[in-house]
Amino acid sequence: MLSNKDTCEIYCYDEKKVNRIREELQKEDISSVSQLFKALADENRAKITYALCQDGELCVCDVANIIGSTVATASHHLRTLHKQGIVKYRKEGKLAFYSLDNEYIKQLILITLAHKNEVKANV
Repeated sequence: MLSNKDTCEIYCYDEKKVNRIREELQKEDISSVSQLFKALADENRAKITYALCQDGELCVCDVANIIGSTVATASHHLRTLHKQGIVKYRKEGKLAFYSLDNEYIKQLILITLAHKNEVKANV
């Protein structure tokens, strides 16, 4: 909860800094960052991503059992993660195996968990 100590008591801003950052924001695709975090904000999708950090590759049936869902629900979550570029898949006969699309996703998950543990330790 914010109090008077958490906010500025007067209104002023650094115009040069604000304009520079606004220009940088126009160059970057921040909406894609928002979409990435939105996809990972779902607890089951976060669990799937974490599971893929641990094992590297899982079939849809494995994922369904890990998150305690139906295969259809797991497939839905995996499709969402795939559309956001978080996971990739390969087919082997009638099986579909999923893995993280790149090492950055794994780093993002592990850094986020480390941050959570750091905050928890300092509370």
